[in-house]
Amino acid sequence: MILKEMQALLSGELLTRGLGLEAECVKVFASDLMSDVLAFMDPGSVLLTGLVNAHVVRTARLAEAMAIVVVQGKRPDAGVVDEAMKNNVPIIATACSMFEACSRISGSFPEGRR
Repeated sequence: MILKEMQALLSGELLTRGLGLEAECVKVFASDLMSDVLAFMDPGSVLLTGLVNAHVVRTARLAEAMAIVVVQGKRPDAGVVDEAMKNNVPIIATACSMFEACSRISGSFPEGRR
């Protein structure tokens, strides 16, 4: 699934204007525990989280996340968005809950890639 398709699927808003969403996403990791992200997330995954602080961007960068999806209608402040822009990490905001976002995304992957 292309990130732009994920954005549409989640009715998401790209907060990091100018960063492309043309990359293909093959894995998603959902967590609010950044220690779990560092320990268990595969590089190139999209991170789904309800956290909106700068620590999320730093963790995503260290874990080589492709993008961050912020759930539950939360929005990071301008400083967090600026840090993501500087580090080339797209942030998409969605009103979906974590469960709903995971369900929508999972249902869109081919059977063998869930």
